[in-house]
Amino acid sequence: MNGENTDLRETVRRRYAEAALKVAEGGTACCGPEPTEVDENFGSTLYGDDERGALPVEAVAASLGCGNPTAVAGLREGERVLDLGSGGGIDVLLSARRVGPTGKAYGLDMTDEMLQLALANARKAGAANVEFLKGTIEAIPLPANSVDVVISNCVINLSTDKPDVFAETFRVLRPGGRIGLCDVVADDTLTPERRAERGDHVGCMAGALSFAEYRRGLEAAGFTDIEITPTHAVADGMYSALVRATRPRQSAAAQLPVPPAGP
Repeated sequence: MNGENTDLRETVRRRYAEAALKVAEGGTACCGPEPTEVDENFGSTLYGDDERGALPVEAVAASLGCGNPTAVAGLREGERVLDLGSGGGIDVLLSARRVGPTGKAYGLDMTDEMLQLALANARKAGAANVEFLKGTIEAIPLPANSVDVVISNCVINLSTDKPDVFAETFRVLRPGGRIGLCDVVADDTLTPERRAERGDHVGCMAGALSFAEYRRGLEAAGFTDIEITPTHAVADGMYSALVRATRPRQSAAAQLPVPPAGP
């Protein structure tokens, strides 16, 4: 990772550490230009009253996302689900309820303060089928083929190495597994420079991919059945979008016909 990318990652880590500490002190956090700024396009308002009411107030207050991935991932009883950039744990706890005691929900985050907050929220929720991992979404600390579903909520746009994120996501999914993401995505007509005019990297704007770039990135990693659907605008020409895709049950190489044996 080059110096500029290292600096950006540290800026992201520091901003969200501050957000976690604010929540722990009784405040709220949100994505957008400032993580402590309430914005109807981000945060807990994108969840239903029944979902918010079933969780610790700190998990709700720490919601930083631009959507509700658990509502679109189609989680089923007994599945294993991984949340990339799990923050205060809202999507992990909701996932754990959906997959039930025979399933499991993992949360992955690089920020110690967020992990501490998430663990405290899991204890308050009495969630026994959750596990929080420290690490980056570019190098997921789980074995290959280990989860059924990967979700994420307004985090992939923050990565400085999105090809690695897509490749790692593909690796940890079992064949036939799927993703259900919420992320900020830009119009194809917006250049990176014009995206940066709408907000900085840590504010979920400057690092966003366009619709075409997102699709190409997922295809390059091996995903199929890709759907990228905008839900609401978060800035001029930029949207919260639902991203769905599948890891094929067989690789393209495995599907090729076997050549006949030689003489």
